[in-house]
Amino acid sequence: MLALAVLSPFILAFLLPLLLPIFKRHIGWLVAVLPLLLFIRFAAFIPQVAGGTAVTVNYAWIPSLDIDFSLYLDGLALLFSLLITGIGFLITVYSIGYLGRGEALGNFYVYILLFMGAMLGVVNSANLIAIYVFWELTSLSSFLLIGFWFYREESKYGALKSLLITVFGGLAMIAGFILIYLVTGTFEVREIIARVDKLITSPYYIPILILVLLGAFTKSAQFPFHIWLPNAMEAPTPISAYLHSATMVKAGIYLMARLTPALGGTPYWFYIVSLVGLGTLAYGSFMAIRQRDMKAMLAFSTISQLGLVTALIGFNHPLAMVGAVFHILNHATFKGSMFLATGIVDHETGTRDVDHLGGLAKGLPFTALVMGLAAFASAGLPPFNGFISKEIFFEASLHTGGAAWTAWLFPLLAVVGSIFTFVYSMVMIFRVFFGERRKPGSHGHDTGGHGGHGHGGHGFAPHGDPWGMVLPALLLSSLTLIIGLFPGLVAHSLVEPAAAGAWGGHVEVELALFHGFSMPLFMSAVVVLLGALGFARFEATRRFVEAVQNARFNLNVIYDWSLRALNDSAAWITRVHMTGYLRDYLVFIMGWFVLSVGYTLFAKGGVKLTGLDLSPVTGYEYVLAGVMVVASLALLWLPTRLTMIMSLGAVGMMVVLFFILFRAPDLALTQLIVEAVSLALYLLAFAHLPEIKKVLVSKGEKLINVVVAAASGLLVTLLLISGNATRLFEPISKYYVENSLPLGGAHNIVNVILVDFRGYDTMGEITVVSVAAFSVYALIKLRLGKRGREQ
Repeated sequence: MLALAVLSPFILAFLLPLLLPIFKRHIGWLVAVLPLLLFIRFAAFIPQVAGGTAVTVNYAWIPSLDIDFSLYLDGLALLFSLLITGIGFLITVYSIGYLGRGEALGNFYVYILLFMGAMLGVVNSANLIAIYVFWELTSLSSFLLIGFWFYREESKYGALKSLLITVFGGLAMIAGFILIYLVTGTFEVREIIARVDKLITSPYYIPILILVLLGAFTKSAQFPFHIWLPNAMEAPTPISAYLHSATMVKAGIYLMARLTPALGGTPYWFYIVSLVGLGTLAYGSFMAIRQRDMKAMLAFSTISQLGLVTALIGFNHPLAMVGAVFHILNHATFKGSMFLATGIVDHETGTRDVDHLGGLAKGLPFTALVMGLAAFASAGLPPFNGFISKEIFFEASLHTGGAAWTAWLFPLLAVVGSIFTFVYSMVMIFRVFFGERRKPGSHGHDTGGHGGHGHGGHGFAPHGDPWGMVLPALLLSSLTLIIGLFPGLVAHSLVEPAAAGAWGGHVEVELALFHGFSMPLFMSAVVVLLGALGFARFEATRRFVEAVQNARFNLNVIYDWSLRALNDSAAWITRVHMTGYLRDYLVFIMGWFVLSVGYTLFAKGGVKLTGLDLSPVTGYEYVLAGVMVVASLALLWLPTRLTMIMSLGAVGMMVVLFFILFRAPDLALTQLIVEAVSLALYLLAFAHLPEIKKVLVSKGEKLINVVVAAASGLLVTLLLISGNATRLFEPISKYYVENSLPLGGAHNIVNVILVDFRGYDTMGEITVVSVAAFSVYALIKLRLGKRGREQ
């Protein structure tokens, strides 16, 4: 059942194009049923997992490489699975009211399902290779989702940026996974954790740590890899809410939490992860202040909150892990709600510019309620869930156990980041929904006919909440208050088993709104006091942030420059070697072949000219070889293409005769057919080419031709002789000779090899030829159709 639950989104995505003509505009309701059913199914695992019994599934995939499709549902995987499916259901219902009639609904829901399945695969897989496969599927499906409005340049730019950065991290991560395998001898996560001593004492530990963290940091938008996330906000709001509150950006968080028992517990882990997390927290909240667009503000807010969770994981303490897991849950509730409320504002007013909004609570009272609940939780105010996890964060920052400077720097960064978080949270509720209405504007991007509102509907003065969109948002935001008031509802059923799964052992969980008067409570008071002051003087605060951060030179500038430099370099290299002359291409290819293979052959001592056991050469073979040499050399002086083809055909026919001499009639027949077909095709093609023109070639170019040709021929000869003289193991031909009849049921060894022993290879070759044939047919049909239209 677990495997079916993970794979079911892919199955529905495959069937959806067939179901779309039946359900049409109601396809969203069909899609919403699946995440709801999956959420119920995963929720049914809570008693079992909370009781300490994980769900395991294992299917052999590539046993020879120790790669299995193995699934492991413990507390950590269960928490993420519930978030993926539960919020996925709410997002799907929300999108039904959000997306307009002109949208490509089939594409949207297929992409959502692919992404949902990929995320479920990431968090439930117990094999590193399976994790990587699903990991890259999240990158691909998020690329499609972010670029959903592909006709917008901003959407295409954001989609490409997210793909390049996250795939770069994924490639680094798989390199780290391979190194882990070389050290531990397994790709299974639980077995790797069991061999942790071997891993952290290995000389490869630091490279492994850096490579794996690169994958996690790029996916979870940690500084300096965060730049893709703000541009990803060009996606429709349901996508932004899903990807950036509970799913994609949490994949890196999940990876760090899952591998903490294997890679954590060292000073390298502590300082790298903690400092990157705290730096991202402070930077993201600082940058959120200067944003005018509500979604851009939420983007940097997300970056900041992800930094908070990363820092908690880096602290490497049971209490910190409890805080990290609890804040993963809390962040999904309040950030998802803020995104959904922002989408409603844009949907109803046509803008997301906080400088052009105000007083919306009158027209959108329940949307204001959603934003208020979420914003107060984000700010860390009681009695909301964000207050509890923030208190744990402050407590953990005071007891990191690092160097002396961490005792004051870590709490300072935690407080500074929380102050700016308080300010932008208050902006999202009070500047948008209360106060005076400001001048209308159109800085929003989710406009243009989405749902019939925005510019084409109510305009800037909405007259009621769109209930189809408000209800999912209200349900999600209400959890911020429910969990805050009654944290015991999730403390032992979700948070404790999830924290235990991440920590690798039992942890004590005690969640409460008030733990007495303590330093974390004092830090919270400082945050509220200074945050309220910053919000009261918001314009001055924003001017200060803008003065500190120079927008003309930032990491985005570096990214854009590097992309242009890469394209320019590729264009220059292409111009240099793509000359249009076949001779140049052969020189490049064969020259590199001679240098690389020749160096390897001689450097490794592979040249062996002794010990040859060859059959005697008969007179017939001398004659055939002589004809081949003469025909090959004649190609250099023959004046027309026709004579060249005939000379080349003579070489092929000599090969046919060689096969006959070697008693291989089936190969001779195959070669004969190939030669005949090739000759016919050549003649057909050459009939449309111009006459051969003599081109003056310099002596230097002629010398290069001679050297490359002679070196290529000599190297191939040495390879053949050395390969024949080297016997590292028993030839596989003996196996074929002995087993063709008993296993293949035939005396023709070649046929048995092609059909039985190497049947998959043959099927692959047939598939390639078939695809090529269909492509040729499509091109011919396209050309004929074009001619018909022209006539």
